[in-house]
Amino acid sequence: MCQELKSLDERQIGYARVPEAIQLAAMNGTVEFIVNISKAVPELILSPMFSRRMFEVAIVNRRANVFSLIHGTDTKLSSTSLRFNFMGENMLHVAGHIAPPSKLNLISGAALQMQRELQWFKEVETIVTDSCRLAFNLASKTPREVFTESHKDLVIAGERWMKDTSTSSTVVGALIVTIMFTAAFTIPGGNNQETGLPIFLNDKLFKVFIVSDAMSLFSATTSLLMFLGILTSRYAEDDFLKSLPTKMIIGLSTLFFSIATMMIAFCAALSIMFHKEPWIIVPLILLAAVPVTLFVWMQFPLLVEIFMSTYGPSIFDRKVKNWLHADDPHAT
Repeated sequence: MCQELKSLDERQIGYARVPEAIQLAAMNGTVEFIVNISKAVPELILSPMFSRRMFEVAIVNRRANVFSLIHGTDTKLSSTSLRFNFMGENMLHVAGHIAPPSKLNLISGAALQMQRELQWFKEVETIVTDSCRLAFNLASKTPREVFTESHKDLVIAGERWMKDTSTSSTVVGALIVTIMFTAAFTIPGGNNQETGLPIFLNDKLFKVFIVSDAMSLFSATTSLLMFLGILTSRYAEDDFLKSLPTKMIIGLSTLFFSIATMMIAFCAALSIMFHKEPWIIVPLILLAAVPVTLFVWMQFPLLVEIFMSTYGPSIFDRKVKNWLHADDPHAT
């Protein structure tokens, strides 16, 4: 197909509907098709109007792999981003509109969906000029105003998702703080009536119990403070980019750690009291691992997803080479 296109003139290329094919490829994220056809017909992609339309389609459909090609094109970015569509909008205006539901639903949680929308808006903002950031569309709205209006419902949904998750986790954290604080003063074996010191003070398992109890108490308290910080947040748009996800990451991580150390403290206390009865200790220790395993199974995937979305590799590739001449456009 590429070999045949090289022998066609501009009119024949139009009749062959090559531009429409590239737009469809941009809509579906088929980078290989775009790269190879553009190499065969470079005048298409070098046209500011056509390239702007292609990248606009990529933005609308949230195709990061196609949009990343803009970093490796010869097209003048300033002229591309300054061109307006029939709504009088530049590329930043287009990025300000909310993504189609089919794209948003690929991301779990309204807060992470809002974060991804902000990442797209910030990425497009890096390639446009200052005049584009302040330009008005036909409705007399700047790109930021378009973004705020389009995402107001998503902000509300993200706030509700964050608060619901934090509220349930706060209850768990508060219970652990209460239990661990009480356990520190009701130590296994009791105290020596003469000295007031714990009877098993020199026992290694007792030291494991005390250290685990303290670590569980401190981490649960940290988790509690993080979730309270989420509940009392102002929930501005930009908070969903780093601030709120970071608090959620710290809160979930410390909550998981506090549950794990709480189970260790429980097992250590059992071992102290029933050290001569291993047939009792072993099954109970195995059962103590069940709550930790359940929490990992339910919450750890969410923690990993939030962490990768916030601090993981960017979905955009800014190191794309000039793909009209390179074999691999994403090679660094």
